[in-house]
Amino acid sequence: MMQAVSRRLLQRPIAAETSIYSSSSLRSLYGVSNHLNETDSRRYSSSLATKGVGHLARKGTGGRSSVSGIVATVFGATGFLGRYLVQQLAKMGSQVLVPFRGSEDNPRHLKLMGDLGQVVPMKFDPRDEDSIKAVMAKANVVINLIGREYETRNFSFEEVNHHMAEKLALVAKEHGGIMRFIQVSCLGASASSPSRMQRAKAAAEEAVFSALPEATVMRPATMIGTEDRILNPWAMFVKKYGFLPLIGGGTNKFQPVYVVDVAAAIVAALKDDGSSMGKTYELGGPDVFTPHDLAEIMFDMIREWPRYVKLPFPIAKAMAGPRDFMVNKVPFPLPSPQIFNLDQINALTTDTLVSDKALTFQDLDLVPHKLKGYPVEFLIQYRKGGPNFGSTVSEKIPTDFYN
Repeated sequence: MMQAVSRRLLQRPIAAETSIYSSSSLRSLYGVSNHLNETDSRRYSSSLATKGVGHLARKGTGGRSSVSGIVATVFGATGFLGRYLVQQLAKMGSQVLVPFRGSEDNPRHLKLMGDLGQVVPMKFDPRDEDSIKAVMAKANVVINLIGREYETRNFSFEEVNHHMAEKLALVAKEHGGIMRFIQVSCLGASASSPSRMQRAKAAAEEAVFSALPEATVMRPATMIGTEDRILNPWAMFVKKYGFLPLIGGGTNKFQPVYVVDVAAAIVAALKDDGSSMGKTYELGGPDVFTPHDLAEIMFDMIREWPRYVKLPFPIAKAMAGPRDFMVNKVPFPLPSPQIFNLDQINALTTDTLVSDKALTFQDLDLVPHKLKGYPVEFLIQYRKGGPNFGSTVSEKIPTDFYN
């Protein structure tokens, strides 16, 4: 019986206009708009859209298997902040293009953060304009996280922190279909800063705004998190030498911020109605610390007795100076500086705080975490004898704990 019915169906001619599999029938059945299959003549008619990405077509409930409409090229995604930003973008259904220039293993951990095919690593050369255009071709959002706090033989402060940002902004302007461009700078960026990196970041901000006045600039303070470059080096130094050097006596003030909050601020700016376009946000934590205050939290978490050696600035600069002097004079790469980084030592000579009239987390409807408890919990890996022990464990556990 079923075979006879199948033969009759196969013999019956099906008109193209009445086919149940025609694209128009499928669109009417599932309510899919036709704009995805047509050429949008407006895509390349201007630089940045005036309303942000709030009008993009969305599908689903907002999870990782949904479609947010955002296709973001995240330069510097393999770095510290990058992994948290990619995770937040991917979990709401955005497609994230991840340019990388090193080993193919570098972006591998990011692919797990999104649904299948949503996180796409792409090889590129930051010095090749055609390579930059290729990784930006399909995007409607560009986020630049590229930056480095020390120089190498191949990349200077100015090239990494300034010229690359300028090149990305110019390519995005030429692209014409980029609706949002977000430049991640650093708190304290100023043309008069004693730090070369902060001066380069300030020049990058000026170059980006010159090319794209509708861009958004984020200035995060020193970021704290599992892969950070402040508490981890401190804890490793203490484990190795038993003390922590306090450069300049550890009296300068700064506002360290949880890295997840910085990623959330970038996503919040993307999701608004365009109100953040053309603005600069200073992202500092809720509390003001000195290096000594932050070190006390670190010692308490790793359960070691606090021991400090106060280093005056001239001595610290003398210890850090040889690497900066030799970096371009030897035919081999030098180790990356950890605590004794001459440019960071120069930055420590001034306080790095959020300005009184600056736009902050509150303007993005966010409340940053305090740097106690969960944000610094990763430091338990440095406890002597395991996470439940440590040199000061006798003070942390009641005497009747084992009774």
